[in-house]
Formats: sequence, structure tokens, C-alpha cells
Amino acid sequence: MRALLIVLSLLGVVTAARAADAVSGRIVKVLPFFLDQQGRNAKSPSLYDRDAYQVYLNQHTNQISAMRYDVWWKATPAPDVKIKIALELRGIGTNSLPKLETLETNVVPGKYRQWTSIPLAGGDYKNIGTVVAWRVRLYNDSQLLGEQKSFLW
Repeated sequence: MRALLIVLSLLGVVTAARAADAVSGRIVKVLPFFLDQQGRNAKSPSLYDRDAYQVYLNQHTNQISAMRYDVWWKATPAPDVKIKIALELRGIGTNSLPKLETLETNVVPGKYRQWTSIPLAGGDYKNIGTVVAWRVRLYNDSQLLGEQKSFLW
């Protein structure tokens, strides 16, 4: 009887310690897309057509109206958690001057991995010029949970 009580109390302590752990999270994947004048990244739902259309837009830059970064992320849901995704971009603007742009969005963690789209459009897109590198970070308040960056970052 005493051994059972000890085992149950140890199980309770381990469970309480796990529940008190800090929030964890990570960035699973980041997909950057060019968007045409109609806001599309592809002309059909086929992945092959999407990739071919992205190559076409990269070659015909006058048809690009914006960029969109699709971020696949995961964070443990907990009460009073403020999760934020920050997208940092490095670009080459007018007169070959380097530009830095940061876009942030607040997100709510769920049970499973989630996709979040972060658009770079309008004046921000024109101001940064050609994007040469990006970095996506997942934060809980000021605590860094996960990060993924492009090769040139």
C-alpha cells in the first residue's frame, strides 16, 4: 500500500513538472511565393503548375504585384500565451542600397501544426526591392521558440 502511494505521488510530481514547463514551438517550413496582379501564386491547384508559374513570374517581374510567405509552425497551447511570428527580409532597393523589413503577426496556437500567411504587398513590396534573404522567428512574448532562415541569411 505504501509503495502504491509513493508511485502515485511521484507520478503526480512528474505530471505537475511537465505542465509547468515553458511553452515550446518551432517553425516547420517556410514557402515564399510571388503573387501576380490577381493575387494568385498559381493558375491551377497542381504543385507542378505552381512551381512552373513561380518560375514564369520570376522571369517576368513586371507581372508580380506582391510576395507571400506561408509559414508552417507548431506551438504548445497554454493559457496566457502570446505567440508571434516575425518575418525579417533583406532586399536590394533602389540605387543598389540594402533594405531591411520586418513583418510581424500574432497567432493563436492550436492542437496541430498550422499555416500562417504573411503578405508583403503595396509600398512595402516596392520599397524593399528584390528580396535576397529572409528569416522567420516564432516568439512567446520575447522568448525565441523557433527559427528558420534562407541560405543567404
